[in-house]
Amino acid sequence: MDRRAFLASTAATAALSGPAIAAPADPFPAILDAFLALSPEQATSAGLDTGPRAALKHRIDPRDAAHRLRFYDALIAARPALENARNGATGRYARFVDSAIWVSDIFAGFQKFAYGSVDGYYYPVPFAVTQMSGAYKDVPDFLDVQHTITTRDDAEAYLDRLADFARVVEGETALCREQAANGASPPDFILERTTTQLQRFMAAQSGATPGLVGSLIRRTAKAGLAGDWEKRALSLVAGPLATAIAEQAAIIEALKHGARTTAGVGGLPDGHAYYARCLAFHTSTDLTPDAAHAIGLEEVKAISAEARTVLDRQGVTRGTVGQGVKALWTDPRYQFPDTDAGRAEVLAFIQGRLDDIKTRLPRAFSALPRTPLEVRRVPQEIELGAPGAYSQGGSIDGSRPGAIYFNLADTHNWPSWVTPSTVYHEGLPGHHLAASFANEARDIPTVFKLLVFNAYNEGWALYAEQLADELGVYDEAPLGRLGRLQDSLFRACRIVVDTGLHARGWSRERAIAYVVDNAGSTPDDARREIERYCSWPGQACGYKIGHLEFLRLRALARRKLGQRFDLKAFHDTVLRNGPMPLTSLSRTVDAWIAGR
Repeated sequence: MDRRAFLASTAATAALSGPAIAAPADPFPAILDAFLALSPEQATSAGLDTGPRAALKHRIDPRDAAHRLRFYDALIAARPALENARNGATGRYARFVDSAIWVSDIFAGFQKFAYGSVDGYYYPVPFAVTQMSGAYKDVPDFLDVQHTITTRDDAEAYLDRLADFARVVEGETALCREQAANGASPPDFILERTTTQLQRFMAAQSGATPGLVGSLIRRTAKAGLAGDWEKRALSLVAGPLATAIAEQAAIIEALKHGARTTAGVGGLPDGHAYYARCLAFHTSTDLTPDAAHAIGLEEVKAISAEARTVLDRQGVTRGTVGQGVKALWTDPRYQFPDTDAGRAEVLAFIQGRLDDIKTRLPRAFSALPRTPLEVRRVPQEIELGAPGAYSQGGSIDGSRPGAIYFNLADTHNWPSWVTPSTVYHEGLPGHHLAASFANEARDIPTVFKLLVFNAYNEGWALYAEQLADELGVYDEAPLGRLGRLQDSLFRACRIVVDTGLHARGWSRERAIAYVVDNAGSTPDDARREIERYCSWPGQACGYKIGHLEFLRLRALARRKLGQRFDLKAFHDTVLRNGPMPLTSLSRTVDAWIAGR
């Protein structure tokens, strides 16, 4: 979006968000072009790989040492232009510039560390390849789901990306070696999990029709595109890509010998400073690890008391909250069969919750997003290390729907009273609603539809779980409220264990035990989550910190506006300005309150 288009579109929303006066030189169009050049996958995901940018559809993101921060390098390079744009800017535009400067400064600080990179979620990570990050994990699903094939050029682009895939894996493997030489390699249990994941990837690419090859064959046939696609794709997958993955697996295997057993990054060179910067990024605050730890402990105590009341009403009066949750978690009355038919039941149940919440949302929102939402299972080849559930936004151009993924490796992780809160978190009114509003907005610079603001994104999604409760989804199923409280309690526990692991030297086993004892999680679910935090330092803290800020701002607006408070208008304000750091969110709400 150029400066004139930005000014024209923001004029229409001035009454909602205040005046928007652009600086003399708008840096965002150039930043967007630099972003997409460094992240062709984002261009495809957003539907921006057409026209003058069509060549981007033939490449995937580089992940070598020279590109370890990927598209954030564009923001770092644009820092002087952003500073110039800030002079004289006011209103919404000033907040957009401030947000971009914030991201630029955060990632400029990551450059000083001799290790670390950015993963498929564009989070800062200490290790290039783990059970949570790496091209092997991100690219197959990206190619199958987001790379569209309707023309011959689309199919040729797919083949070019397969060739690029092998080169990217080679660069990523070299980065792993470099990081290890600089004293930063994953702990032994992460390496073991990564080995299993790589083996699953290689197994999925073997047989008569490897997964990556099968995707191309299936979709070229559907599009009526004749050609020797199978032969050409197979030569790339069975040749350069297989060689590159085998080399990467060998490096991971070699790193196991003498691997450290400590779980957190505090033991890495300058590890405490690295963690502090991760925490700053993921919470968009200046909280110290000690301060965040204290907030987590306080929230665990408060939410446990609320959950205790719900348990008592259900007749579960014995034992701790964690024990009560655990007992209900394993109760056969609330379990889906751990079979293919049971997994189909889980997906149908999730769709039913989405259909119900859609009827309630008009009470809290002035409009609903147009982007469709699909329910999918996490691909089996990556489910061992994947999160329990996650959301994938639709494309900016509207050509691809959004999706929510559920990890169904074990259906016992999804009791019927627990599952709804995750549906509201990942789908509606959570991630899908927020991402769709941003993507569909015409008055937000496109860059802000691509940037990651973890505390905003996850804080809104956790707020959405509570909002669904406030809209009455549990009036006829009160045990579901315990599911919502357990989710909130789990996010509070995340702050405690994340800061415990990375700033206080907690062991993996201590962190698992804390989550099992206090949140009632199953040992397997807790283990998978704790290993996730070891690979994603600080990320787990963004949920509850962001949730608390959304609640604080809503309470502030209610108190200051009294009878003039309008929940729909509040939601318009916090959503229709797009994702941002919590500091910018606070200023946005303050401006809205003053305007009313």
